[in-house]
Amino acid sequence: MSMANPDSNASPPSQGSSGLIRDWSAERRVFDVPWGKAMMWLFILSDVFIFACFLVGYMVLRMSTVEPWPDASEVFALTVAGQSIPLLLIAIMTFILISSSGTMALAVKYGYANDRRKTAALLLVTALLGASFVGMQAFEWAILIGEGVRPWENPWGAAQFGAVFFLITGFHGTHVTIGVIFIVIMAVKVMRGSLDGGRPGFLTGRRGNYGMVESLGLYWHFVDLVWVFIFAFFYLW
Repeated sequence: MSMANPDSNASPPSQGSSGLIRDWSAERRVFDVPWGKAMMWLFILSDVFIFACFLVGYMVLRMSTVEPWPDASEVFALTVAGQSIPLLLIAIMTFILISSSGTMALAVKYGYANDRRKTAALLLVTALLGASFVGMQAFEWAILIGEGVRPWENPWGAAQFGAVFFLITGFHGTHVTIGVIFIVIMAVKVMRGSLDGGRPGFLTGRRGNYGMVESLGLYWHFVDLVWVFIFAFFYLW
């Protein structure tokens, strides 16, 4: 493991609270891991616990309820040309979100290759795929609400179904929406060349680098991975 970033020895440690703030913002570090990347991993770890609690709570609730649980293949079926196709919309949503992980991985790759145009284009494609996922999720919510699903009741069985569905998919959809917003912001920073020259970035005064694209990619891959678990637990069980 590499030690001691050379930049950290370029000047003696600053003193006082103002010096602490100045050193912190300069991203001094002992190990060769940027603060932004380390903080992203801590955030992802905390979010893992939250989603795990939701999914474990969902399993306990479903196994303990005495009323029949709604059949996912019927509840989430989509009618096309008069035919009811189970989980069609969910399958398309999952394909789109998983595909966005591929475009994000390519954006990180071209970012480290200093290919600004390809990085920005792939970030925008990733944001477009993420926005499509959120739009389809809103469409799914509208269908279920129109059919009478509420957090306290639904037409097919256990009343708790609507509560856990809106909570888990809504929490995940919020993560995707936030990710889309930050990906668009990052694409603008890349197109402006802020990451190449280390200029103060878009919306913030913090100097950018392509490591920020990698940190954003970690967040996006995490959001995609969580959806795989939600898909398996909520739609296939």
